[in-house]
Amino acid sequence: MSNTEKTIKIWDPFIRIFHWTLVLSFFIAYITEEDYLTIHSFAGYTLLALLSLRIVWGFIGTRHARFSDFTYSPQTIKAFIKDTIKARAKRYLGHNPAGGAMILLLIISLLITSFTGIAVYGLEEQSGPLASWFTQKDSFWGEVFEETHEFFANFTLLLIFIHVAGVIVESLIHKENLVKSMIDGKKRADSDSH
Repeated sequence: MSNTEKTIKIWDPFIRIFHWTLVLSFFIAYITEEDYLTIHSFAGYTLLALLSLRIVWGFIGTRHARFSDFTYSPQTIKAFIKDTIKARAKRYLGHNPAGGAMILLLIISLLITSFTGIAVYGLEEQSGPLASWFTQKDSFWGEVFEETHEFFANFTLLLIFIHVAGVIVESLIHKENLVKSMIDGKKRADSDSH
């Protein structure tokens, strides 16, 4: 991007701080697993707090942070992915249809991971906000919650890889650094963008 190209602010400070703090919290939780339970739990609680704030911000936040700005029909998402494969996808100032779907999937997957993690912590360690729900260890439910927690943690990691690949592809197609825009909040101001 040349110095003469006009840029506009797309991502507000909350979205940018949320994004990178969520990335850090997820990887801390993922790497620590059961080996460092205190750190793992703190990272998990941080994730849940961030997700709660993001959901609220999705309704009251700035234009491109709102869910209404990046929620598209399955047909639109499918058409966008086909156009991306052909390297002719339209450029969006906010999240494109595939990116919007990915955000929603990540939020859902992380919420399930967080809640099942809290359930495991309550059941197996008799600690955390759900500990009072479980008066004794129950191996059946402990295993169900544990397996669900691990599945969605790994599923989230898969979604992250797909998300990063999508960011790289879109950056190449539209010749702009989308990672940089999530740091400084700015994108190129094209008249043909959606």
